[in-house]
Amino acid sequence: MDHLILIFVSAVLVNNFTLAYFLGLCPFLGVTSRLQTAFRLGLANIFVMIITALCAYVLNEYVLIYAPYLRLISFIIVVASTVQFVEMAIKKLSPELFRALGIFLPLITTNCAILGLALFSTNKGYGLGEGLVYALGAGVGVTLALVLLAAVREETKVLNIPKLVEGTALNLIIAGILSMAFMGFAGLFA
Repeated sequence: MDHLILIFVSAVLVNNFTLAYFLGLCPFLGVTSRLQTAFRLGLANIFVMIITALCAYVLNEYVLIYAPYLRLISFIIVVASTVQFVEMAIKKLSPELFRALGIFLPLITTNCAILGLALFSTNKGYGLGEGLVYALGAGVGVTLALVLLAAVREETKVLNIPKLVEGTALNLIIAGILSMAFMGFAGLFA
């Protein structure tokens, strides 16, 4: 049990996919203008990551042992089909969220954090339980990064910011500071 907690906390804080590995920056910088939208995209990321981890485990253990050279292409297919499923579900269940996410929902398909999860979990030799905990931790970490940046961006809308750093420049400065803050967790866990 302690091992699973260590994997989870490490994936959320120490090895945060967005703020430590710099994976998934497109939705991180693109969708984080509203806190509610960022949180919902984070939940969609968590769901896709868990399904991807499950599929990656099954593929790695039972299919790719015969053709390991197909690993990358298999994982890309899994990610793309999972995101299509999530996109259809969100369109049906929450049209408002579907419109709010816009182009960034299909971009989860090309989100390197999702593909990185599949590759990292199989390369680390995680079993099914460990892989799912790692996926949950990675998803929570990405959600945390999205929510933190969205919260700070919402606060900056009411501040008197110099014109020189408004917009993209300010977002990159905030992202850099968040990344440095998360780098402070390095060395906490292996």
